[in-house]
Amino acid sequence: MTEPSAFDDVGRSAHGPASLDRPSVLLIAEERSAGADAIQACHARLLGPVAWTEAEMRLQHQGLCRAILAEASGVPDAVLERVLPLIADLVDAGDASAIIVFDPAQIDCVAGSIGSAPIELLCSPTTTERVASLYLALAPTAQRLHDIGGTPDSVRLMRLNEEIARIAETLTRLTRGEDEMSRPTSVSDPGLTYRAGPLLERPDIRVRDVRNAIRARRLRDQFFGPGLFEDPAWDMLLDLFAAELERVQVSVSSLCIAAAVAPTTALRWIARMTDAGLFERHPDPFDRRRAFMALSSHASLGMRNYVAAARHVGATIG
Repeated sequence: MTEPSAFDDVGRSAHGPASLDRPSVLLIAEERSAGADAIQACHARLLGPVAWTEAEMRLQHQGLCRAILAEASGVPDAVLERVLPLIADLVDAGDASAIIVFDPAQIDCVAGSIGSAPIELLCSPTTTERVASLYLALAPTAQRLHDIGGTPDSVRLMRLNEEIARIAETLTRLTRGEDEMSRPTSVSDPGLTYRAGPLLERPDIRVRDVRNAIRARRLRDQFFGPGLFEDPAWDMLLDLFAAELERVQVSVSSLCIAAAVAPTTALRWIARMTDAGLFERHPDPFDRRRAFMALSSHASLGMRNYVAAARHVGATIG
């Protein structure tokens, strides 16, 4: 499939015929925005901007493009609920990658509207983060990452999957009754390993103990400042585990708050943890603008075995 000539005219008028050799990005925005500047910074071909009121028709007839950049800040929820599922369908079909930029108050609406589609979500992003995410969407191969390899945002993006894989492997061992430190690594002292030993029984787990562990983790920030002890994966695991024990539901926005990091960072962790099979997403049957997050059965068993193992060796939950 090729792009309609009207779409090509946008590229020619903006950059000349040579721009047709560049990857194209469809910009959905009410006006020329920071998204357009980010597209130009990545040397991509700008298609648009297309107003949100016209986005439904455009997406239904959109030809091939490498990526879609949707600037959703300030757009009414009712409009997002109509347009974002169309973007998600294109991404699920493999026709394009997508990035959605939005405000903190829109987290639940955006997350609920895209379902499980692998879309990059940027909540009030910095200029560097916007450009880095778009660059990665346009140039996924490693040989083209050197241009942004030194920026903190892009480094964080590239290391997320490695960290999630480590967490998933740890919980897998915990479901088999093993402790993560029972296997020495090349940088550990073989004499300082910790093995919980066989668990004869799993004691009752009090939600108060889990909530106290969460409060203790937040207390560190009061005395040492924010950012020094960031560990969003574990903070979210603890929060979802406590919610499971309390039999309450956790929205995406609430889980972002529990992560104690910037919303964009939290959303990336949620996506990767879901992809790794540790989190599950459950749509709200009464409000399609919202989705609830929960531990998978695999992660739940790992957390229960972790708490039991910690008690077995006399350690606190942390």
